[in-house]
Formats: sequence, structure tokens, C-alpha cells
Amino acid sequence: MSDEDERLRRWRLLLGGAAGDLAALDEDDRRRDSALTGLYGGGAPSDAPEAHGKRSAGLGGSSPVLHRWLGDVRTYFPDSVVRVMQRDAVERLGLRQLLLEPELLSGIEPDVSLAGTLVSLAGAIPERTRETARAVVRKVVEDIERRLAERLLAAVHGAVDHSRRTSRPRLADVDWDRTIRRNLRHYQPEQRTVVVQDLVGNGRRSRQASLRDVVLLVDQSGSMAESVVYSAVLGASLASLKAVDTRLVVFDTEVVDLTEQLDDPVDLLFSTQLGGGTDINRAVAYGQSLVRRPTDTVLVLISDLFEGGVAHELRRRVRELVRGGVTVVVLLALSDSGTPAYDHELAAQLSELGAPAFACTPDLFPDLLATAIRREDVAAWAERSGIAVGR
Repeated sequence: MSDEDERLRRWRLLLGGAAGDLAALDEDDRRRDSALTGLYGGGAPSDAPEAHGKRSAGLGGSSPVLHRWLGDVRTYFPDSVVRVMQRDAVERLGLRQLLLEPELLSGIEPDVSLAGTLVSLAGAIPERTRETARAVVRKVVEDIERRLAERLLAAVHGAVDHSRRTSRPRLADVDWDRTIRRNLRHYQPEQRTVVVQDLVGNGRRSRQASLRDVVLLVDQSGSMAESVVYSAVLGASLASLKAVDTRLVVFDTEVVDLTEQLDDPVDLLFSTQLGGGTDINRAVAYGQSLVRRPTDTVLVLISDLFEGGVAHELRRRVRELVRGGVTVVVLLALSDSGTPAYDHELAAQLSELGAPAFACTPDLFPDLLATAIRREDVAAWAERSGIAVGR
């Protein structure tokens, strides 16, 4: 790009849409322009209706829009600029009142989107409102736990038990209830007894050893805010199961292992930094380093797959994991908001490698994880559940 082209590009970003066709913008610059316009306005081309009046700034009325804006700001601007833009958003767009007034914040109906917004803006929340913000997020966490925790634990516990069953158990390990049900067809009326031909039992294990390892790798870019909230709560529930060793790792361009904070999902959420770039390859490399028992490991990558790292290295790592016996599942989202924008090409490539990629609602996650733990066909489960696997 020539100096003149760069000068026109900068003027176009400074003036916004009012500059018309002063300079062509690539995809990254269009995202920068959208983030700036959302906060500061910027006019419109002369043939647009807005050109005849002042175009006001705005991020829309919904939290998902704000999540995307926060993610774009962190992705396309340096940290020093991000801090200024966040402060300006609080001042200019009416967020200041929400953050400064605990009474107002406490009166808002909590939901996952609001929780994601508060976590995203954690650094801008003043001290007097911080505890109220945490209380709102805790309400959301507790609601998710009421809805899903019991189902998740039951599904995973059942899947682990199923994996442990053996047809040649020691006498002390026989599961008599299941054994009798399985052999009822051999009931002898004359003797009033059941002839046992098939024993069902549980394999022995060390009390200290987990039966399955579950690694959750969660993309914390701005568009994944709901997925981060659900992952934190479901990960904390999983961590309560002794039969499953759960690791929770969040990533953007850096990788942070938050496993030690799984006992309190609210603390965990406020330890994340929603937004910024994405290096999925680096996260999967870390996840790969956690694998101790490949055939007993389920690795769930939760990401929209917009890779900022090295895509061919990511594919190589996933191939190695699958060939080594690890069950790898890619969730394009773990939320109630439907399938997000995602990298279709990379999703199809990972699915071809044996790591099916699809969006999943939190309500379906318990069944999904149970299917993966039983080492059944996850892609087939998704199709039976009416979920389109990424292609």
C-alpha cells in the first residue's frame, strides 16, 4: 500500500461512512469502522437517508450486539485504545447509569447475555457496583445449575457406569439388579428361580483414579460470551464428579488454565477476559499436553473457529489426537442463541478428521457428553438430535 493509499485509508476510518468511497476497506478495516461507528457515530454517505440529519452512535438494544462490539474492539485496537473506548461506551451510550447504580442493576432481570456483558465490562465496573454485578452473575449461574447440573451429572454418571460394566465380574462386583433384569427371560416357573447366564458387573478401579478425563477448551473472544458462561457452570458441575477429571481452559491469543477455580464459577467468570484475538492452535496444543490416557479422554473445543493462529498446525494436532484415540468434539457454540457465524471451511475439515463440529444448546450438552464418554458416534448422535454437523 502506498503512502497516499494509507493516508486515505486513515481518513476514511476517521470520518466514517460520511467519507463515502474515499478509500476501499478490507474486512478487518470494515470491522474497525463498525466498532468506531457504533460508539462515535460517523455520518453516512450522501445518498443515504441518515445523511440529512445527524447520525447518532449506538450499539443496539441487545447484549449480544454489545458482546460482538467488545470483542471487535479488543481484536482490532491496542489495549490503551480499548480502555479509552470502553470508558467512552460507558459514558456515551447509557451504560454508565447501569454500572454506577446498584439499585438499577439489581432490578434488571438477569440472563446469560447480561452476565456475559457484565463479565466483559468487569474492568470498567466501579467498586460500589462490583458486588451487585457479581450477585447478578451468581443468579444466572444458580439458574443454570438448577436447570442443568442434575441432568448433566446423571447423564455422565450413567455413561461412566456403562463404560465400566463387564460381563465377567468378580462376585463382589456383580450388579445384581441389572443381572436379574437381563436374565428374566431365563426364568424357570417350576423352580421359581432365574437361571443366570449373563453376569453384569462393574470393573474395579483405584479409589483415587478417575475413569474419564474431560478437557474443555473455551474460546473467550467476544462473540463466545454465552458459551463461556455456560462452560464455566457446566465445568464446575463436572468437577464435582470423582469419576471424571475435568480441566477447564480458556483462550484468546493466550491460554489460561482455570481448573483450580472450578469450585466457584462466578470467580472463574470474572477471571476471564472476554474479547480479543484467537489462537486455537495454541489452545489445542495445550489441551494435547494434558492428555494422559487417550482412549479415556474427551476433548471439547468450544469455538467459532475463526483462527488467528496457524490453521494447518491446528488440523495436524486434531488429526494426531483423533488417531491417538482421543474423542474430540468441536462446539461452534454452547448457547441458546443458535448456530453463530463460524469458519465453515475449517469446521468441515475438522469434521472430516473425525472431530465433528456443530453448535449445541446447553440442554443437549449432557446427552452429548454422555455419548462421547461412551465412545459412541457423536456425529450420528448430532444428526439424530436434528443438529447439522459443520460442513
